[in-house]
Amino acid sequence: MILTNCEGRVGVNKAREVLINNGSSLDAIEQGIRLIEADTTIDSVGRGGSPNLLGEMECDAAIMDGSNLLAGSIGALKDYLHAISVARAVMEKLPHVMLVGEGAHQFAQEINAEKADMLSDEARIKHEKWIRENVSTDDMKNWPNVSLAKYAWLSGKDYASGGTVVFLAIDAKENIVAGTSTSGWARSYPGRLGDSPIIGAGLYADNRYGACACTHNGEMTIRTSTARSVILYMKKGASVKEACNEAMRDLLYLHEGQIGAVVIHAIDKNGNACVVSSHDLKEKSSYYLWKDEMKSIEHKQAEVIKL
Repeated sequence: MILTNCEGRVGVNKAREVLINNGSSLDAIEQGIRLIEADTTIDSVGRGGSPNLLGEMECDAAIMDGSNLLAGSIGALKDYLHAISVARAVMEKLPHVMLVGEGAHQFAQEINAEKADMLSDEARIKHEKWIRENVSTDDMKNWPNVSLAKYAWLSGKDYASGGTVVFLAIDAKENIVAGTSTSGWARSYPGRLGDSPIIGAGLYADNRYGACACTHNGEMTIRTSTARSVILYMKKGASVKEACNEAMRDLLYLHEGQIGAVVIHAIDKNGNACVVSSHDLKEKSSYYLWKDEMKSIEHKQAEVIKL
């Protein structure tokens, strides 16, 4: 089976094809996400995404294997097209789980990952327009050598509509895998990491129980360890729906800091799926679901559980 969010529309058919041909869930998720990272029509992932306040593209990705709880994660990766493939290589080639910044760049170079100019023309134009309209006249004279914190808060007002691609999959061997990839918060403070590369916050997979991945406001799901919480609730006997609802209620305790929308995607080990959203985000909270008994991929809307 495959569960992916709205950004996954470009890669879901490829992931399904891999599974139909008895490929692994690891391969299905990586190949599906690679298509999304290269597609500039997806405005929150890879080459189609938005840069940080300095106009730099910083991409994050992670993957987790539920059969052994191994994981690989990449943060603030610049100049490489497929962050998901670099994250998988971290899992398979290093004793570490996460690499960020310069180390991530060096490792991508070491494994001969595909380099690319990650800032699309459309994203560059949008970024320059935002800077012109939001940076004060005095700060513009010295840009970017100014205090950036206030502009990170300002860009956060638009962050509720941001996104990450998430994939959850179960293959013929019943191995469960979770994967994420994102270009992150548009015009974030340089070096910002959201939940997508954080194992336990943005994603988690465990063959004994299921898998979970989150989108939108990563600052919130980091603070409540949302993805791992869903798995733990299932471990304690909750259904996948009950686990998602309880994890959503955990977010109610957050009253300060960056507050916005969260969408939780989860599956249990038996292939039952649940997607819940804290806001009615229309298409941004829709998802795609496929199981081997289905004739086609279904496009559905998340259940809204308002915070």
